[in-house]
Amino acid sequence: MIDLKQLSKSDPVKRNVDKGLEQVEHTPMDPPSAYEQPGKMKVDFENMDKPLQTFVEEHKIAVLQVESFERALVQFKTSGYKVDQKVNEIFATFFKYFDSELLPHNDKEEKTLFPLLNKRLIEAGEHSTGETKLTAIDVMEDDHVKFIQLGTLSFNFFGLATRIKDQGSRMFVLDTAYETARELIELLKLHIYREDYTLFPLAQKYLSKDEFDAIEKEMHHH
Repeated sequence: MIDLKQLSKSDPVKRNVDKGLEQVEHTPMDPPSAYEQPGKMKVDFENMDKPLQTFVEEHKIAVLQVESFERALVQFKTSGYKVDQKVNEIFATFFKYFDSELLPHNDKEEKTLFPLLNKRLIEAGEHSTGETKLTAIDVMEDDHVKFIQLGTLSFNFFGLATRIKDQGSRMFVLDTAYETARELIELLKLHIYREDYTLFPLAQKYLSKDEFDAIEKEMHHH
């Protein structure tokens, strides 16, 4: 059984709050030991049903976007928050991707895969003990909410900073924007890893071929 307390343990940002992004060089697809989760399973991509393959492929695109944003964020921080055209373009590309691609991806997961998988996990006993039966789905949905919060905050802080003339106040807002964006990056990395190595293998284990076919049809409507 998946240990939900381990799966939803404290955000890596809280553990790495004093670290610079330069020290975080792992990717979700090649995680360090710190990302190892109890219950981690491995399903070869070729053996996944089509809907899961689609989600994994979309995750690969997300990883590239996150890594590009991360590198630009490091450069922005180390330059003393000096904006250049390249950094500005990468930031704009990331936030556009976040809004037009990543959030719809999350919505598609929530509407097509999560409800049925949550039901199957509860039936299989893959849930927390207690009156309220929580599954890995609850952890993933909580992450999705945090993405919206952190993405909106960091975008707005970056925008606000450009309109502040007082240097001290501007630097404070930029520091806040940077830390919020870093939280978003770390959570995105961990979330993708959780889905690829815990949630999707569980789906492959507990959902039938017919159920995956129904999910695939539903995905075309989102």
